[in-house]
Amino acid sequence: MNAECSTTWGKRNESLCLLADPYPVDTGVYWCESGAGECSSAVNITVTGGSVILESPVLPVPEGENVTLRCTNKMTFSSNITAEFYKNGLLIGNSSSGNLSILSVLKSDEGLYKCSISGAQSPDSWLAVRAGRPESFHSPLAHILLPVVGVCLLLVVVILLLLWRSRKGKINSDVSYTDVTITQEVQPNRDREIDDTSTFYSLLKPGATREEATEPVLKSI
Repeated sequence: MNAECSTTWGKRNESLCLLADPYPVDTGVYWCESGAGECSSAVNITVTGGSVILESPVLPVPEGENVTLRCTNKMTFSSNITAEFYKNGLLIGNSSSGNLSILSVLKSDEGLYKCSISGAQSPDSWLAVRAGRPESFHSPLAHILLPVVGVCLLLVVVILLLLWRSRKGKINSDVSYTDVTITQEVQPNRDREIDDTSTFYSLLKPGATREEATEPVLKSI
């Protein structure tokens, strides 16, 4: 509705807005606003003067939830009625119980729905779907797989660590050692040189002849 409650429709009581004796003209989209200007989710309210009514969720439905649409006839109290269901004007199925269930509703299921009983149709009702988390997060199987995956990753890390330590120890065991003795070569004492050459001396004897005086005498030091 584009008009505020208690101006042209409804009766306001603090944070409540009461709509008494609704008529088809009251059909529309309703929402509320806070003093700060924040808006709530919009809801679609349909008021019909006919006998066939389609009951659908007023608030947006989160993705992944199950939705049940119920088609009733105010003139018939029998539970064994065959109802036909339409989405955006196209027939999508029928039910002998008057109920249509949508399992794990998706954003693509959003649209205008109506039903028909014995040729009498209900007004269109808007089904809003709110986008949520992916379906895999809603599945109970995900709560089992996530811990299993975590344990497997931990085991892989431990195995890799053990292999690395084993490989490191093997490399260290292949190293061989030997004793090396360093012997310093003793250098000869060169303070005193030994001359292998012979030294000749002449000994002059008193009274010796010239020949004897010139005769060499070998003396080695």
